Amino acid sequence: MSNPKYQSPKGVHDILPDDHLYFSFIKKVVRHHCRRAGFRRISTPMFENVEVFKRSIGESSDIVEKEMFLFESKSGKKFALKPEGTAGVVRAYLEHGMSNLPKPVELYYIEPHFRYNRPQKGRYRQFHQFGFEVLGESDPAIDAQVIYISHRINQDLGIADRLTLQLNTIGSQEDRKQFREDLINYYTGKERSLCEDCKRRLHENPMRLLDCKEEDCQILASMSPKLESVLSEESKKHFELLKEYLDELGVKYELNSMLVRGLDYYTHTVFEFWSKHEGSQNATGGGGRYDGLVKLMGGQDTPAIGYAAGIERTILYMKEAGIRPPNKDKVDIFVAQLGLVAKKKSLPLINKLRDHGIITVGAVGKSSMSGQMGLADKLNAKYSLILGQIEVQEGTIILRNMERGSQETVPFDGIVDKMVELLGEKKLSSKNLWEE
Repeated sequence: MSNPKYQSPKGVHDILPDDHLYFSFIKKVVRHHCRRAGFRRISTPMFENVEVFKRSIGESSDIVEKEMFLFESKSGKKFALKPEGTAGVVRAYLEHGMSNLPKPVELYYIEPHFRYNRPQKGRYRQFHQFGFEVLGESDPAIDAQVIYISHRINQDLGIADRLTLQLNTIGSQEDRKQFREDLINYYTGKERSLCEDCKRRLHENPMRLLDCKEEDCQILASMSPKLESVLSEESKKHFELLKEYLDELGVKYELNSMLVRGLDYYTHTVFEFWSKHEGSQNATGGGGRYDGLVKLMGGQDTPAIGYAAGIERTILYMKEAGIRPPNKDKVDIFVAQLGLVAKKKSLPLINKLRDHGIITVGAVGKSSMSGQMGLADKLNAKYSLILGQIEVQEGTIILRNMERGSQETVPFDGIVDKMVELLGEKKLSSKNLWEE
C-alpha cells in the first residue's frame, strides 16, 4: 500500500524485523561488556516528575527549554518523557538507598528516550540509548575504564574505525566560575554576531556558546578564552592521569578544548565519539563526570561518571560499514503435512523440535503441498519434513535437504533425535533457559 490511511507520527519510527537484528546484536554486545565489568542493569520509568530533569540537566539547557515532551496528570502534576538516562538513574540511586551499596555502584541501561527536536538523519523524537553509570568513585582510572568499555563496544559493533574519540576537561565548578566571567567579558559587545540561542545563553550559561553549531558562533568560540588557563592543579592532574591511563590502554583520542557537552551537570572529564566524516553533527555517543549531581538532587557528595550512545545512530554507521549482524532467527526445519491425520501428528512434532531449540515452522493452515513447499523456499529453511497420509500409515516421514535438493524416507520414530544430530542443540531451548 503506497499511501496508507494511518502513518506513524513525525519523528518516530517502527523497528521492523530486519532492524531488530541490529537492536538485538547491539544489546548483546552491551550486556556482554557491562556484565564482565560488574555492571548491573537498571530500568527507570519512561516519564519522571519534570523537576528531576530541570534540576539535573539545567533550566537553560536546550533539552529543558525546547526538547522535552511535557504533560500534566489529572491532578495537575507536571511530568516529562525522559530525554536522557542519567537523571532518572540518579533519582533511583537516591530513592532506593543504593548509596549504601559497596562503591562504586555500577549500573547500565538500554532504554527508549524522547526529545522534541527536528527529525534528521539518525535522529528521532523517540530514540533508544544504551548507557552506563559509575557512582561513588573519583579516580581518573574509572574515567579511563568507562571510555575503554565504550570504545570496545564500538569495536565489537564494527564501527570504531569510523569514529574519533574527542576528549576534554571542563574542570571543577570552582574552575568554571572564573571562566564564566572571562567568557562574558569576551562576548560582551559581540552579541550582534551571535545566534538567537547564544544571545540568551550568554548570561544564563555562557559555556554553551562554545558548543554552538552555527558557523559565526563557532568562529567567535575559536578565539574565546580557554578554560585550561583557569584550571586548578587538581583538575589538571586528574586530566593528565586520565590521558596516561588511556595511553596505557591503547585508546587513541583527540584533545578538543571546545568540547563542553550540552548538560549542566558535567564536571572534569567530557568525551564524545564523532564521525570521522561528519564530526560532531553525527556523534554516536558521549559522556563525562558529574561529580556534583547526586548532591544537587538531595544526596551526599558523590563523584560519578557515565556514558550513553544512540542505538539508531549506531545502526546507521553499522549499515554504512556494510555490517550485518548474525541472524539467529533463520528457519531450521519446515514441517509440511497433508491431510487431517498428518496435521494431528505434525503438531506435537513441531513442538518437540522447538523444545530442543530448533527453529521450526509448520504451515498447518495451508492445504496445498506445493503452497507449503513454496513457503519453505521463501523462508530459506535448511530442511523440510513432509508428512502425508501414506507416511502416517507406514510410520515414516520424508526428510528433504532444501539446500541440496535431496530427500529420503526415514522412520517417524526417532526423527527428533535425528534432526538434533544434524543441526545440534546449540540454541537456547526451554531445557536450558536457566543456563543463559
